[in-house]
Amino acid sequence: MKTLFKNKKNILNIYLTAGYPKLEDTVTIVQELAKNGVAMVEIGMPFSDPLADGTTIQNSSAIAIQNGITLAKIFNQITEIRKTVTIPIVLMGYYNQILQYGADSFFKKAKEVGVNGFIIPDLPLDIYKTEYKATLENLGLDMIFLITPQTTDARIKLLDEASSGFLYVVSSFATTGSQNDIVQKQIDYFKRLDKLALTNPRLIGFGIHNKTTFDTACQFANGAIIGSAFIKALANTNNIKQTVKEFVKSVLGEAN
Repeated sequence: MKTLFKNKKNILNIYLTAGYPKLEDTVTIVQELAKNGVAMVEIGMPFSDPLADGTTIQNSSAIAIQNGITLAKIFNQITEIRKTVTIPIVLMGYYNQILQYGADSFFKKAKEVGVNGFIIPDLPLDIYKTEYKATLENLGLDMIFLITPQTTDARIKLLDEASSGFLYVVSSFATTGSQNDIVQKQIDYFKRLDKLALTNPRLIGFGIHNKTTFDTACQFANGAIIGSAFIKALANTNNIKQTVKEFVKSVLGEAN
């Protein structure tokens, strides 16, 4: 199974909203995340109806749209990022954005600029398998599906089989942005996944916001995804580079 990362432990994937806090900040933020030890980045494509996102990311998307972000601009930014950054880049967005752009054109352009894969929460599994799976495999691109505590074992196996790169483990049945620590009920869910002999590495998202929750997630998966907490850190910064450095250090520890 092809994966997006060489090492399979303690993977830190940071989500950022393209065009936030300012339109041209995307390139600098990704460069600094890579420089400070983040294993991969998830770039959010701002959308007017972000179903899976909590208030923090919704607000950042609204600001980015006001700033003038577009898919064309995001592709240009990734082209610039790829001049200096080699870590995997995953685009996160919604099915309607791809349809509006034109699916074939979207995937080909993403490949051209250096995108590695996609997280499209509202893309139906059957539509993906019948209409897009062959195209993405031919282009060498990954599609990452999400599972939740409510997903049945049979469904989890189907989503794991369809996914490549990694499997996105939603820690709880909620939108992004929860600031609670990981509780026993969630740990039981993570242990349940261990017993399913899944083929993809697993990254835990939703509610991961500091070193404690990151370290706990890494005990039960290959790593974790942090989004809302990072967006909040960027909200009032006067120094992007310093903010990124301090945030990553607060999660990974002083060694980074």
